Amino acid sequence: MDEYFSPIHTYQVCNVMSPSQNNWLRTGWIPRDGARRIYIEVKFTLRDCNSMPGVLGTCKETFNLYYYESDRAIGTAIRETQFTKIDTIAADESFTGVDLGVRRLKLNTEVRGVGPLTRRGFYLAFQDIGACIALTSVRVYYKRCSGVGRNLAVFTDVVTGADSSSLVEVRGQCVDHAEERDTPKMYCSAEGEWLVPIGRCICSAGFEEHRESCIACEVGFYKPMAGDGLCGRCPLQSHSETRAALYCPCDSSHYRALTDPPAAPCTSPPTAPVNMISSVNGTSVNLEWGRPLDSGGRSDLLYSVLCQKCSGEGGQCEDCTAGMGSTSGGEGMGGGGGGTVDRSGVVPVRFVPRQSSLTEPWVTVLNLVAHANYTFRILAMNAVTHLSNEPAPFISVNITTNQAAPSQVIAIRQENASQNSVTLQWHEPDQPNGVILEYDIKYYEKDKEQQSYSTLKAKGTTALVSGLKPGTRYIFQVRARTSAGCGRFSQNVEIQTGKAIPLRYDTMTIIWICMVLVSGLVTFLAIVICRKRHCGYSKAFQDSDEEKMHYQNGHVSFPDVRFYIDPHTYEDPCQAVHEFAREIEASRIRIEKIIGSGEFGEVCYGQMRLPGKRDIPVALKTLKAGYSDKQRRDFLAEASIMAQFDHPNVIHLEGVVTRSKPVMIITEYMENGSLDSFLRKHDGQFTIIQLVGVMRGIAAGMTYLADLGYIHRDLAARNILVNSNMVCKVSDFGLSRVLEDDPDAAYTTSGGKIPIRWTAPEAIAYRKFSSSSDVWSYGVVMWEVMSYGERPYWNLTNRDVIKSVEEGYRLPAPMGCSGALHTLMLDCWQKDRNERPRFCQIVTVLDKLIRNPEHLKSMDTLCRLGTPPMMDRSIPDFSSCSSVDEWLDTIKMGRYKDHFAAGGYLTLGHVIGMNQGDIHRLGVTLMGHQKKIMTSVQLMRVQVLNRSVPSVHV
Repeated sequence: MDEYFSPIHTYQVCNVMSPSQNNWLRTGWIPRDGARRIYIEVKFTLRDCNSMPGVLGTCKETFNLYYYESDRAIGTAIRETQFTKIDTIAADESFTGVDLGVRRLKLNTEVRGVGPLTRRGFYLAFQDIGACIALTSVRVYYKRCSGVGRNLAVFTDVVTGADSSSLVEVRGQCVDHAEERDTPKMYCSAEGEWLVPIGRCICSAGFEEHRESCIACEVGFYKPMAGDGLCGRCPLQSHSETRAALYCPCDSSHYRALTDPPAAPCTSPPTAPVNMISSVNGTSVNLEWGRPLDSGGRSDLLYSVLCQKCSGEGGQCEDCTAGMGSTSGGEGMGGGGGGTVDRSGVVPVRFVPRQSSLTEPWVTVLNLVAHANYTFRILAMNAVTHLSNEPAPFISVNITTNQAAPSQVIAIRQENASQNSVTLQWHEPDQPNGVILEYDIKYYEKDKEQQSYSTLKAKGTTALVSGLKPGTRYIFQVRARTSAGCGRFSQNVEIQTGKAIPLRYDTMTIIWICMVLVSGLVTFLAIVICRKRHCGYSKAFQDSDEEKMHYQNGHVSFPDVRFYIDPHTYEDPCQAVHEFAREIEASRIRIEKIIGSGEFGEVCYGQMRLPGKRDIPVALKTLKAGYSDKQRRDFLAEASIMAQFDHPNVIHLEGVVTRSKPVMIITEYMENGSLDSFLRKHDGQFTIIQLVGVMRGIAAGMTYLADLGYIHRDLAARNILVNSNMVCKVSDFGLSRVLEDDPDAAYTTSGGKIPIRWTAPEAIAYRKFSSSSDVWSYGVVMWEVMSYGERPYWNLTNRDVIKSVEEGYRLPAPMGCSGALHTLMLDCWQKDRNERPRFCQIVTVLDKLIRNPEHLKSMDTLCRLGTPPMMDRSIPDFSSCSSVDEWLDTIKMGRYKDHFAAGGYLTLGHVIGMNQGDIHRLGVTLMGHQKKIMTSVQLMRVQVLNRSVPSVHV
């Protein structure tokens, strides 16, 4: 009976009196059934040997468990030696005679695992070696993980692994209407338990997740793509009529643009513009209108202009741009009718800013025919207009042009040309637009228009131009004038005058000329001799080293000039290093500690011992082991570059170690490390004069490098080193390159990383570097200094930095930065590299600020290069003018009001973007007036820039 007094059947053995027992009990053949690891649960009772007298030498309290694998049942033909032992099993509890008297036995349960199994089945065997034991139960089983669904995937039953610690990978199958995002997997542990799932399935488009399954979207809902999201309600003006919809079709008369996402509401074309206003000025007209009352629910509203010229009352109309090709505003904007003349001499109708895709509700139409009737239609459109079968709505207006200047003179030809004169003839303009009063002839020597030109007036279509130089090429232009004004000058006509006929002299005349020349030469020599003897002549001035030249052996000797030599031109970099740098014995160097790491290896601090001198502290850059040939060349090239520089604000090279390993570059030691870390460590501890001194030192070093024609390409505060006396020195020449003699030359790199936040836009876009791009980087360094080492552009991504700079935004002034310094930064960040200052100019400005520290106290002081020192306070605030006309009156250039209006410059926002070419194309031909207007535009731009908060847009 067991401990619950229930009868049980057992296999018993109790031969404890006899020694050397070897009794076996074997099971039948047990099929494995796919199990790779089995578990044997044995229940048994065992008598305590101490409770039986006289058996201490032969009684045992353990038995052995064995197994044997086979592919089929083989009966009794198994030898004992073929069995494999699993374990020796002992009892946790044993019974005594007392327990036997009450017929109550203490039952033990032991479990053992066996694996891996490879045959189709197996036998179990139990060996008794002299114990009093009874087997009550033997259970053989294996473990498996039951099927389950997780993350929209189904995992089937799987048997556990063969080892006690093995994991079985099971790949799941997505449920219906689901698809894999990441392969769904789970692992079955040896205990038959599923571990955390990996990967998942997601519901397909048109279906959403619901209790580990994917169900279809209901009518009125949709889901455009596979994902975790739920079905969404159809956007405005759309619907779905079936379940599992991928998108919602638009309602009638509503559309979705090709670029609109499925979640966008359906929209409609806009209604017609409203409130058209027209203003005729000669042969140009300004049109303005109001936005449509209904934009169709979209923000991408655009306008187009249709122009028709009508012959009279009830007459036929035709496209006013037909056969001409209309032009748009922008480059080429000119006065007096403006526009490019076609081969027939007719000026095409011109729309400013353009004829189609207008974003603002206004347009200026130029070059219309005088005294003609026109009809203009303004069409409103958006991205879905072309999807509609209805024509685009419009508003129209009829206008009649006034008198206008004549059209351009064409077909100028040369009738005759002599040494000093040219006869010209031309045809009357195709569109005189009135009675022609006279013609203006403009002429000048070729390529000298900017220096001087002459004009001549003629009543007819023929003119004689005299007083010209013989054998000289001249440019001629003609224009007509009526009571309405002057037309456009004709295209340039180049004519060369006849060559001069050489004069012939007789023999007597030549003799007289020679006598006069000889007499003059004698007189000159007499004067020179007189001055030497009597006029205080001093040879000391003649022999000045600064002014004399030495002639030796027929050659001229010039003062000593250092030229930079690019080490990359050497076939062997070692040759360049040995030519420029000093080789130092490795025994003279003592490395004391590692202070950082660089591109090529570690950077160390050490001491260099020189003969007869005390040890000096140095920085050591080492070349790491396993370097490539390219790394070695670049490493030695940097040493060759530094060896050629000698300036107090450029890092000094002490020498190199190349004849032993590791290869080292030895430079002076800068106690305060990099400038950016130094500034952050001492945030707010320096005066403004100290910070300007830091910037001045960097600019002086860069001036020296620029004068050598050298480009740094990686100028940043992290590459400026600071010594114990707060002297800043330019370092890190790993990205540097040398320029040719051409000051506008630029180096183009074929690859490599560019420090986006410090690099000029043209260097990022085209990989072209110049000294001007170094100036841009210097402006960022100035900003770093004034902000005590802040990261330029803060947490913006590099892509956002590039986009912001291209759109004209610049870093704002750091806290406490004076307007003078920020304006200098803005000068360095000019988009046109030719408008940026040179380093020598920057040094001059900083010197002035150091000598006049009161200018650093003002937050609005301007200090633009090329303007009066520190900007004269008497200059008016042009940015406060309310109109273009008021601005022109302020600078006393009111005569050009009509030129600006005809050119489409209607607001100060248009004017601020003008350049010298735009002003010339408006018809402002006098150089003085051009300069005056351009200077005012530049000052206005500066005033607007310094009002921008929090950032500056140029």
